Amino acid sequence: MDGFGQAVSAGTLGHYSGGNGNISVQAGIQTMTGTVSNDTATNVTTGANTISGDSFSNASGLPSVIQNTGNNVLIQSGVIVNVQMKP
Repeated sequence: MDGFGQAVSAGTLGHYSGGNGNISVQAGIQTMTGTVSNDTATNVTTGANTISGDSFSNASGLPSVIQNTGNNVLIQSGVIVNVQMKP
């Protein structure tokens, strides 16, 4: 099959839409509440973190990297992706 075929009308797409057509802005909220307290690190050795040139060679989507070489660390990460498609 060449191309995508015949286009679907805006009315048909509107019928199958997940929204109601009146929403123009949607917000995502993340609340992270992690804590670190009363920790001890004794006689520890931290290492190096490395990302090689091929680390993301077969990646798809939205790759994310968080690195830490310390001790007693809380790392929190969140991603909100909003995708809006308009005809």
